Amino acid sequence: MFEAVEYIVESIDGDYAHLKKADFSDNETKLVARALLPDSIREGSRLLYEMLQYSLIS
Repeated sequence: MFEAVEYIVESIDGDYAHLKKADFSDNETKLVARALLPDSIREGSRLLYEMLQYSLIS
């Protein structure tokens, strides 16, 4: 039901981050509140979205 998806942090804009799917199947970015993301993210960080949570891959 909940498929794991990898994202790359494309940019950080204040309290929000623009995420792009790591497989580049979609050209659009997803805007996500930084409060929902791990504290240590940076531009270029890889995230895993699974079971309604984001975790840092690298």
